[in-house]
Amino acid sequence: MKRLFLVLSVILSLSLRLYAQDVQYSQYYANPLYLNPASTGSTGLYRFGVNFRNQWPALEQTFVAYTGYFDFYEPRIKSSFGVIVQGSNESSTQTSINELGLVYAYRLEFSEDHFLQFGVQGSFVLRDARFDRVILGTQLDIDRGVIVGNPGDGFDGESRLSSGDAHAGLMYFGNKVWLGASAFHLLRPRMSYLADSNEKLPMRLSLHGGYRFDLAPGDINEYFNNTNQERSLAVGFNYKQQGQFSQLDLGAEFFFEPLVLGLWYRGLPTKYELPNNESLVSLIGVSLESGI
Repeated sequence: MKRLFLVLSVILSLSLRLYAQDVQYSQYYANPLYLNPASTGSTGLYRFGVNFRNQWPALEQTFVAYTGYFDFYEPRIKSSFGVIVQGSNESSTQTSINELGLVYAYRLEFSEDHFLQFGVQGSFVLRDARFDRVILGTQLDIDRGVIVGNPGDGFDGESRLSSGDAHAGLMYFGNKVWLGASAFHLLRPRMSYLADSNEKLPMRLSLHGGYRFDLAPGDINEYFNNTNQERSLAVGFNYKQQGQFSQLDLGAEFFFEPLVLGLWYRGLPTKYELPNNESLVSLIGVSLESGI
């Protein structure tokens, strides 16, 4: 069944502090290739999607990120193929990251509704930094209240880094259940622009899954064609770890066709050493049978 979701998402965030290297999206399940390469082609249909995030748009120091993907499944060879592009730009540090990835997944079928997929992704990553606009602390003359030299002076390093990267994942799909694990940045690309530093991007590990409870269908009035409409409750989780950062997304969505209502918790309730590290994500959506 083809569905188009119009999603209004409200993030009641209790934290503005960033701990992870990779970009986070509130609806992680709406970004399947970014979540797990093994989810490529899982619907069996041609699929494409776009995700966009604009943090602090009212301020000068904004953070903008996006992903776009396309994937499909070829049943004759039990294989899926996909492409994903993603990028981010942080105005406060004048840095940007862009990545282009090709994804392949193989399906091992147990039955029509139960199968296991293995996925791999190879990517080309480009990192840019505008150090010609950066003023170092050593350039500040506090006594005279002036800046010594020009922005970018004293920086010894590269302003552009290019590298290859690889990601992999495994995912099981059942009639009502899904469970997967993924590992990103297997090649640990260099992330430091400084010539004397070899700091590398830590791997991102993720474990995710969910279950759908089918509820008794019901009738909707004549404005919705007076047909039996689906009623279901889906629960899900996504635990991820990258370096010293770890986080859990846990929540549920109620599908009262054509309405979708959801509430998600983000954080780790057992870790209190990080102040204000929790948030709530609410979702309101509409599912349309034939699109707009």
